[in-house]
Amino acid sequence: MRLTTKGRYAVTAMLDLAIHYDKGAVTLSDIAGRQGISLSYLEQLFARLRRKGLVKSTRGPGGGYRLATEPENIRVAEIVTAINENVDATRCGGEKNCDKEGRCLTHYLWEDLSDRIHDFLYGISLGDLVNQPKVQEVANRQDNIVTATIKPLTT
Repeated sequence: MRLTTKGRYAVTAMLDLAIHYDKGAVTLSDIAGRQGISLSYLEQLFARLRRKGLVKSTRGPGGGYRLATEPENIRVAEIVTAINENVDATRCGGEKNCDKEGRCLTHYLWEDLSDRIHDFLYGISLGDLVNQPKVQEVANRQDNIVTATIKPLTT
């Protein structure tokens, strides 16, 4: 069992949106620059997140993406589920056929672990993460790096 890159990137990108929630729409290229995630990969993830109602998009100048609701209302487990990520520790992928035609000896152990991981991720909102001082520290560093690489135009 492991959370794939798809799940990690989706949570990271959504947390980036949550951190910049009060600043209006955020472009995927801004998220890609701050988080080091491919723009085309983000486009695929955000298509799924939009279909599941977790983000809203705005086209045109000043456009981009916003969270569909306040960060406190979006659970990490919802993000992982929205992009079709399955956090399942069982060998059978939840099919209950890990020992040929039935459950294996340790099926219930891994099934319980999967449930606990889901409950853990559901217990954490984007708002919880945004309010963590260490997350704010990293976000400030990323914003400062991006700001430092943008040179002002001189006339």
